[in-house]
Amino acid sequence: MSLQQAMEICPAVAILRSASAARYTEVTDVLVDAGIRAVEFTFTAPDVADAIRSYAARKPADVALGAGTVLTPEQAREAVDAGATYLISPTVCLDVIEEANRLGVPVLPGAATPTEILTAWRAGAAMVKVFPASALGGPAYLKAIRGPLPDIPLVPTGGVDVDNAGAYLRAGAVAVGVGSPLVADACEPGGDLDALARRARTLVAGVGGTLDASAAGRA
Repeated sequence: MSLQQAMEICPAVAILRSASAARYTEVTDVLVDAGIRAVEFTFTAPDVADAIRSYAARKPADVALGAGTVLTPEQAREAVDAGATYLISPTVCLDVIEEANRLGVPVLPGAATPTEILTAWRAGAAMVKVFPASALGGPAYLKAIRGPLPDIPLVPTGGVDVDNAGAYLRAGAVAVGVGSPLVADACEPGGDLDALARRARTLVAGVGGTLDASAAGRA
């Protein structure tokens, strides 16, 4: 499934960030059971490529798996080789955008200002990650950006949580990225997966996502 298709089912990307990616597959299974269809494994974990490869080999067809915190063309290639189907960066890394386009995968660079957003879009971004969204002014800032730049698909990330995600969509976001407010300690050894499942279901409901019958039976 493409990222665009995943966002049409549930307009939220779950961001997994921790010191180790050892539990990413287990955590992703919980998120998918709750109805989330796009998950980002970040390069801040040193073993992330192995985690991407492991999950990509067994993931359901209706899940989009991406790599986050991609800062170099080398990381972009490593992620795609491992099975990532989209890339996300925290900044406007023009060389990463160029490499993603060469590899034929969507890339979402992180941008804060209108100039950065437009630069990323003109360089070939599929969508632009507005980061850090809460520090920039939250949904009100996003709505203001949408005025002069209505045709650029924006995905706010950073401070987006299970309770305010819907407000960003109402302000014009095509989707939201949610990290620690959703995942919390779930990626750590002994992390609470039951609590993760509850937060994930709240997020899916808040963004108007759909939970199919098979997922509902597993949740």
